[in-house]
Amino acid sequence: MILKRLPRIPLITLALAAAGVMFVRSLPEFERNLKSWLTAGIPLLALILNLIWFAFTKRFSGRTRGLGIAAAVLIVFGLKASLRVDGTVDGTGMPRFVWKWAAQSHPQLAKLTPGAADAGTPASDAARLALAADVPQFFGPNRDGLVTGVKLAHEWKTKAPRELWRQPIGAGWSAFAVVNGRTYTQEQRGEDELITCYDLLTGRLVWAHADKARFFQWQGGEGPRATPSVHQGRVYACGATGLLNCLDAATGKPVWQRAVLEDNKLQNIEWGVSASPLIVDDKVIVTGGKTQGRVLFAYQCTTGVPLWKAGDDQASYASPILATVAGRRIIMSNNARALTGYDPASGAVLFDHAWGGEKWPKASQPVVISADRVFISAGYGMGCRMLQIKAEPDGKLSATEVWSNMKMKTQFNSPALREGHLYGLDDGRLACLDAASGERLWKEGRFASGQSLLAGDVVIVQSESGPVHLCAAKPQGFEEIGRLNALSSKTWNHPVLAGRYLLVRNDREAVCYELP
Repeated sequence: MILKRLPRIPLITLALAAAGVMFVRSLPEFERNLKSWLTAGIPLLALILNLIWFAFTKRFSGRTRGLGIAAAVLIVFGLKASLRVDGTVDGTGMPRFVWKWAAQSHPQLAKLTPGAADAGTPASDAARLALAADVPQFFGPNRDGLVTGVKLAHEWKTKAPRELWRQPIGAGWSAFAVVNGRTYTQEQRGEDELITCYDLLTGRLVWAHADKARFFQWQGGEGPRATPSVHQGRVYACGATGLLNCLDAATGKPVWQRAVLEDNKLQNIEWGVSASPLIVDDKVIVTGGKTQGRVLFAYQCTTGVPLWKAGDDQASYASPILATVAGRRIIMSNNARALTGYDPASGAVLFDHAWGGEKWPKASQPVVISADRVFISAGYGMGCRMLQIKAEPDGKLSATEVWSNMKMKTQFNSPALREGHLYGLDDGRLACLDAASGERLWKEGRFASGQSLLAGDVVIVQSESGPVHLCAAKPQGFEEIGRLNALSSKTWNHPVLAGRYLLVRNDREAVCYELP
């Protein structure tokens, strides 16, 4: 009798919503960002449907229905007036709501300006600097996620990493470039977008260059996204609004500047310019914007004079790389619509392989597997694929798919290759993929929208929540062999290993460790 008196439509709606959430959560290859949005959206839809039912049902009097709808409206407007969005919960993009009167989650830092700190070179321990190595660009010395020539201890409990320095840093998702005992990064302090230089061993500020520029997007937050490149005594850095600077590496003094988006009448992409500059011969290569058209731009390193514009696409969030495939030296760029290969001298398009969905971000670097194989991956339902690159009689190249699957769903992360196996974060969990077949050998751990770096026979994983994990790079199975509580808040920045020195940072804090 009681069941008969219960309203059927709300019960059915709630049951369907619960079943829908359970179904979504059970899908093995369905990404956690889409799971999170649907897990929140399905109950919200059920609530709206039940409110519509309540507004028109005859089970309650008109006065009761009117009061109920009025109460719901007041609750909605009350929450809207009392809450604000403070970034996201994690890399799934779900908004983080806080009370409007709550303190800002990001610390307010003093502005840094050139000359604000002693610009002299600190006295450095030559023996300690001998343990360092140069990492002059994004994603490892060769922009392939690999650090070679270093043998790290496999056990951090008895041989713990030694913290050299820790200090606040401005907002942004840049990593560090390291050359000759100095580190270079980008950060936001107030309305100033900065390129900063710190001493590797002490963290002391050497110089700072400021531009009046600020980028903000509610999910990605504020600040620059790209990592500087250092070449022949100069620093090349691209800010989130498309300002390309060339600075003297020793002093930070400007050499030249280009407003790439403004000069080319390009609209910025949704989450801001994120591609790190690529140095090729006498050129610095950067990506464009959201406007369909030329997507890759080359400037002369010494003068900033434009040399060529190439492609027909929109920019995405991966950085261009230089590689040799099919016997040709080419630049590859993972753009919004396609992976495209360009001639470094002229910018001529050598191949153009459309893949994935151009409305979703592609932030992962292409990985050169062999003389004619290139691996590409992305999140947001695009998965991964292996391409074969062939030379054609007309002098161009062709790219054909060898295999594709959903076994490596990188989001912000880029995988790297070791002995025929790819190691990277598959939807936030470290995975090992057989490069020849695409078979996933294992997938373990929970690192959310973190980053990974291959260093010899280990994988350094910077988790989104802040801790750094040391994992074995072996196809036989997952093994975590060390953990370091380096940071304690959202971290999307890539870790950098410069010899024995591990540099990690996020939008609040930077730390340097000497690894055993």
